[in-house]
Amino acid sequence: MTTLLSLQTDYPLQKLNSFGIDAYAQEFLSIDNIAQLHALRANAALASMPKLILGGGSNLVLSDRVPGLVVKISLMGKEVLSEDDEHVYVRAEAGENWHAFVRWTLEQGYGGLENLSLIPGTVGAAPIQNIGAYGLEMQDVFHSLDAFDLSTGEVLTMRKAACRFAYRDSIFKHDYKDKMVILGIVFALPKKWIPKLDYADVARYLADKEIASPTPLDVSNAVIAIRQSKLPDPAVIGNAGSFFKNPIVSATLRDELLHSYPKMVSYPQPGGDYKLAAGWLIEECGWKGKSLGSAGVYEKQALVLVNLGCATGVEVRRLAQQIQRDVQKKFAVRLEVEPVFV
Repeated sequence: MTTLLSLQTDYPLQKLNSFGIDAYAQEFLSIDNIAQLHALRANAALASMPKLILGGGSNLVLSDRVPGLVVKISLMGKEVLSEDDEHVYVRAEAGENWHAFVRWTLEQGYGGLENLSLIPGTVGAAPIQNIGAYGLEMQDVFHSLDAFDLSTGEVLTMRKAACRFAYRDSIFKHDYKDKMVILGIVFALPKKWIPKLDYADVARYLADKEIASPTPLDVSNAVIAIRQSKLPDPAVIGNAGSFFKNPIVSATLRDELLHSYPKMVSYPQPGGDYKLAAGWLIEECGWKGKSLGSAGVYEKQALVLVNLGCATGVEVRRLAQQIQRDVQKKFAVRLEVEPVFV
């Protein structure tokens, strides 16, 4: 195991962020083992620099030059750990590609992650955002994670409560932002698997394929097909996936809006609130397929902002802010951005 730190200056990040923004890191390190993290802490100059912990770069909008130290987490490995009467426990290191890991679990015969197929990014980024799709959130199958504390050098094992998971949120976006490096995650996959078919698109796909009793692989294939039909491939069109969170509103506001917009999509939430479809709100404001400069709204899905060729972080922010203003004005609903602006 090498502890060599190969520091690189003015390192290009265009291929390390899914939006494809032509940005540079002031200083850059790639980390593939814990010994290198200890060496990083021991280097006073590096330890004192502001840091950006980088996974797959799928939830970021970068500035043209990222100040400080960008630390790319490249820890690799996955394995089946153990099982009990109810679960099989599998672990993946933080640098593993998320979708490849999901498909690997299915190849081993374990269901549980299939609704999260084709979400871009790495395993280590999944808890930060508490990624979710088609009726499933990562926290639903989460068991624990190991994280490296950059201030103390300790490796902490954290269970669900300590991570403070919420809708597209966790403690790693707040108190521990760029202070903790997620090393690996353990998932508890159910032995008694029950398909989650709450979303009409998934149920419709399976019905069209005449699949009455779907397997986890069938559900995964359905999710992949649906996502590919709606969302652009970052390798072809730069994007960060869903750009805005689906807003949660009171039942009173939802009822008022539904009176004026009877086709508005909403989903009941625990406690009596409702979740609205941000993409629908944006489309109703006329933004689908429109652009400002080189940043645009995807023509097939208004929830996705795209890089039309040479977009800068400033252009993406300007477009997002204009959409927020328009949705606020028309619906009295505030949209919250999912990606992090750096």
